[in-house]
Amino acid sequence: MMDASDLKARLEEAAGALRGAIGDERPEVGLILGSGLGSFAECVEEPRIVSFHDVAHMPLSTATSHKGRFVAGRVGGKRIIVMQGRVHGYEGYSAQEVAFPVWLMERLGVRTLIVTNAAGAINASYAPGEFCIMRDHINFTGRNPVAGLGNDTLASRFFSMKDAYDPELRALARASARKLGISVQEGVYLGLLGPSFETPAEIEAFARWGADSVAMSVVEEVIAARYVGMRVLGMSLISNMACGVEAANPSEDEVFEVACRAEADFMRLMSDVVAALP
Repeated sequence: MMDASDLKARLEEAAGALRGAIGDERPEVGLILGSGLGSFAECVEEPRIVSFHDVAHMPLSTATSHKGRFVAGRVGGKRIIVMQGRVHGYEGYSAQEVAFPVWLMERLGVRTLIVTNAAGAINASYAPGEFCIMRDHINFTGRNPVAGLGNDTLASRFFSMKDAYDPELRALARASARKLGISVQEGVYLGLLGPSFETPAEIEAFARWGADSVAMSVVEEVIAARYVGMRVLGMSLISNMACGVEAANPSEDEVFEVACRAEADFMRLMSDVVAALP
């Protein structure tokens, strides 16, 4: 656990390194690409690419398909910085380390954060290959990145999570999907620590709680973003049915197979969403 002065110093050093690498333009949008979705970085115009290795104090991604680099440039006229891969708690990182890149992007000027991932469907009406806009979340990681920070370390210790997933941004994403003819759902996402997939009994319990989808990322990033006042849009690729739903037994290979099929639609949808951001 970092104390307040150590966290601020690390963020300033990391921000200085990243600013030096991407130039003077301050990104206004941050985008975190989840498993199998990293190819969206190819949509960034005049990209400036910075490895996580080259940013002081930046945790390094060890997850499959997560390239572990920032890509800065423009999409649809918006200044954007893309994380091509993320870090997860199941890799051994603390909640603050998972949150660190979010706070780093905020230091660079990002005020709108888009988080994406691949998720399993708890809601039986969902289908692999669809996208799901996050309406709300259930944090079942057992962790919170703000816990242990002093009051006003980066912002006020106590903050609201009502409408954590911005209603205006969700409406914008729905409109983009309608325009493009891409199927989207909207529901409650449940985040776990992982790395084991869920048991059928857990999925049954989560369904009773009102969860529609489940995966091993996002919630700590969103808490971190709301702590510092960022607007958030969350979107999952439904890559599989959760364990026990329709006799499903998910695997990592299934996740990437579905992501490959959905790649073109994801790139079209996300490009339109970013271009339409206020």
